[in-house]
Amino acid sequence: MARRLISPAAACRGCGFVNAGFLGAFSSLHHQSLPSCSSKRTSSVKNCFSYRANSRKEGSRWIRSEPFLSVNSAKFVGKRTSCSVATEPPPAATQEPEMDAPKEIFLKDYKKPDYLFDKVDLQFQLGEEKTIVTSKIVVSPGVEAGISAPLVLHGSDLKLLSIKVNGTELKGEEYAVDSRHLTISTPPAGVFILEIVTEIYPQLNTSLEGLYKSTGNFCTQCEAEGFRKITYFQDRPDVMAKYTCRIEADKTLYPVLLSNGNLIEQGDLEGGKHYALWEDPFKKPSYLFALVAGQLGCREDSFVTCSGRNVTLRIWTPAQDLPKTAHAMYSLKAAMQWDEEVFGLEYDLDLFNIVVVPDFNMGAMENKSLNIFQSRLVLASPETATDGDYAAILGVVGHEYFHNWTGNRVTCRDWFQLTLKEGLTVFRDQEFSSDLGCRTVKRIADVSKLRIYQFPQDAGPMAHPIRPHSYIKMDNFYTGEFLCLGAEVVRMYKTMFGASGFRKGMDLYFQRHDGQAVTCEDFYAAMCDANNAQLPNFLQWYSQAGTPTVKATSSYDPSSQTFSLKLSQEVPPTPGQPVKEPMFIPIAVGLVDCTGKDMPLTSVYSDGTLQTLSSDGRPVFTTVLQFKKKEEEFVFKNVPERPVPSLLRGYSAPVRLDSDLSESDLFFLLANDSDEFNRWEAGQVLARKLMLSLVADFQEQKALVLNPKFVDGLRSILRNTSLDKEFIAKAITLPGQGEIMDMMAVADPDAVHAVRNFTKKELALQLKDDLLAAVTNNRSSEAYTFNHDSMARRALKNTCLAYLASLNEPDVTELALHEYKTATNMTEQFAALAALSQNPGQDRDDALLDFYNKWQDEYLVVSKWFALQATSDIPGNVVNVQKLLSHPAFDLRNPNKVYSLIGGFCGSPVNFHAKDGSGYKFLGEIVLQLDKINPQVASRMVSAFSRWRRYDETRQALAKAQLEMIVSANGLSENVYEIASKSLAD
Repeated sequence: MARRLISPAAACRGCGFVNAGFLGAFSSLHHQSLPSCSSKRTSSVKNCFSYRANSRKEGSRWIRSEPFLSVNSAKFVGKRTSCSVATEPPPAATQEPEMDAPKEIFLKDYKKPDYLFDKVDLQFQLGEEKTIVTSKIVVSPGVEAGISAPLVLHGSDLKLLSIKVNGTELKGEEYAVDSRHLTISTPPAGVFILEIVTEIYPQLNTSLEGLYKSTGNFCTQCEAEGFRKITYFQDRPDVMAKYTCRIEADKTLYPVLLSNGNLIEQGDLEGGKHYALWEDPFKKPSYLFALVAGQLGCREDSFVTCSGRNVTLRIWTPAQDLPKTAHAMYSLKAAMQWDEEVFGLEYDLDLFNIVVVPDFNMGAMENKSLNIFQSRLVLASPETATDGDYAAILGVVGHEYFHNWTGNRVTCRDWFQLTLKEGLTVFRDQEFSSDLGCRTVKRIADVSKLRIYQFPQDAGPMAHPIRPHSYIKMDNFYTGEFLCLGAEVVRMYKTMFGASGFRKGMDLYFQRHDGQAVTCEDFYAAMCDANNAQLPNFLQWYSQAGTPTVKATSSYDPSSQTFSLKLSQEVPPTPGQPVKEPMFIPIAVGLVDCTGKDMPLTSVYSDGTLQTLSSDGRPVFTTVLQFKKKEEEFVFKNVPERPVPSLLRGYSAPVRLDSDLSESDLFFLLANDSDEFNRWEAGQVLARKLMLSLVADFQEQKALVLNPKFVDGLRSILRNTSLDKEFIAKAITLPGQGEIMDMMAVADPDAVHAVRNFTKKELALQLKDDLLAAVTNNRSSEAYTFNHDSMARRALKNTCLAYLASLNEPDVTELALHEYKTATNMTEQFAALAALSQNPGQDRDDALLDFYNKWQDEYLVVSKWFALQATSDIPGNVVNVQKLLSHPAFDLRNPNKVYSLIGGFCGSPVNFHAKDGSGYKFLGEIVLQLDKINPQVASRMVSAFSRWRRYDETRQALAKAQLEMIVSANGLSENVYEIASKSLAD
């Protein structure tokens, strides 16, 4: 699943002005520029099923207008102003009781299932008022089942109609039902058939878990624990079965009926109904089950696999959006080809479906052969989507496809092992995006996200290892930053074993575990066994929380021509883990001579062993040190002059680095390091130190003065024509406010905001000519293309324009207005709008109104409009955000709108952390409203409070009061309770 919940700032990041902060909980992992490559396979748009032009009352809100697209002679017209699910209270049969006492689940208590499910036949009778679900399950005793072990099934919000064992209906005393379970006390010995019939109400399901309706269509979301809202079941990933699914529905209202696997049979029924029977030949856990029924058209294409099989590819969406699916289809085919070429993994069915829905809690879901996507991660056109959107689609379509092997064919034994499938698949989609784009820029984007979002979490009350020891609601661990850390752990295997060694480990992993539900230790063993190696302490990455800090000091002895690097590590205490063990940390190191060239490395001495460095007789310029103890020293031999060390190249481990590099060393690396990531990193370290120093001056009411060396360093980067333009855009972008606050003993949002604004304006003033030249030189009248060179040009232009607009000078405002009015694509138009929006005034107001009037019928573009206003640092912005809650285009039931407006507001530290507590009060009230509608979304909002202790006493008291108010609310969901209660815990 793509836990990449939609980032309110994703569309704005290329503008270079959005503040870093809380937005990580909703960020897409893919907003990096990537190229498009040609495909020999052509695509076509066609309708695979019919579509009914007249929508129903509880269906999608389409306002009929002019014809847009014709499919099978039916004309589809309309402008979509909102997309939502129903919010009427459910009937008495499905009303939830008072909240049960939250139950914490522990990894140490894992026990294999007492019963296995070999085959599951499902039948859905979809209706407007209710849906009847019939399950027929072949049950067999588990290996460790007791002689008389009860069969315990999960269930939530279900009305039980009947239950049979081997065809005989059970009597009341033979089973028990409570709000969470159905328990059969004494099941038959041996294999038996269990039949259960339940009644559910998808049209009233606003949680968007299980089976629900979105814009009139039925769809499902079962990961992590949604299947239990469909029928009673052992809803756990280590219960794997083969499924069939028969769907019956009104043919006019729901002409498209989809589920996992292959379509076996379809036909008409009496009363204007029809059916479809699907069979998935591969065993899967219940979280991978999927169903979609509705009025959809499809784009169809095909892919020929490496073994010559022809796979039909279909992307399903409302017919008027079909033209916007071309890029997603390209992305799918590119991912299929890449997985074959890089990992030798071939798709295993003859059909692959993607369905687009506007109401979806996550980014996307990898259900076997039937991926379900949030609209933003499929639909794109140059006029309505930014470069970041195009890149996100490429990455997330790739991510969900890659899950076919890393998640579906081999899944996780329990939800504690989530990183096994998600961390590995995020790593794979990062590599995919890097191979199709600029690797350095992609690496910078991924590491930035990790630092901005994961590192603060590691230092707060929600700190947990990538394999948690316990949870109340697993949904709370589906955050992009957490899964990025899992990807970093996977990346370290590749760093240690190299690309070929990593591939050998992957091959062995699939050879051993295809069709199984496994653990992180199984992946570790496959990697080590395939490479005949051991990685001492490495499993600590799975069990220890917190971000390690590595301190590095160096010395040079000219008489012996040796360079010494002393390393020490410390992992800070975290909740439940006061004492930490040393970690296995790979440190990639290069040594740079006085001319800026890498020195050849011949040997390194450590722990009593001298290691000779060579690579098939070629010089070695970067080596990876295995840092395994609390303190170690590494001595490089044959070093003819004092070098400047380039440490942690490529960001070889997810740690904080504290080195003794001087300011002059950092400027030298910024200008010369051959490792482009470390070149960028040198500039970021300089910027962080500079801004922290200025914050101290601001707090002491001293005059702020910008270091001229820093200005000159950025000027040299701007003028360096040999550098990639997107790299330049990254290199001149200042660290976010959240990064700076994270380095302070007591976070001061007002001071950091003032300093960042000062720094940005001063840079814009002193670099104005260079910035203007960059804007002018990177204009283009050519048609929009999705390739790296074009996107790099736009990224640099937009970043420079954002700098210039911060000056709020008439000539710059005119420039930004010109760029806005003449833009031919959303990337440049939205960047110009963002630049104009930095400064309050009539120009800002006019531009925002003009943008909305132009794009009000494109709900994804309207979400960008919400996010841009919500993330604004304009004083007192909470009032504007409160007004936007009543805007006709806003819908509290739609996750993307919530992430854009409310999540976006929390991403403005100066407004969310307003001294008067207005931001806290706003969020506290909204969280309680959201919790009644969608607990998953509400829990992501409440996490903005989690680090309230980082601030001054006044802010602490105000934030704590909101958390206490939330925790004391009646009927609070487990999702919100877990985050809020842990945030309050001492």
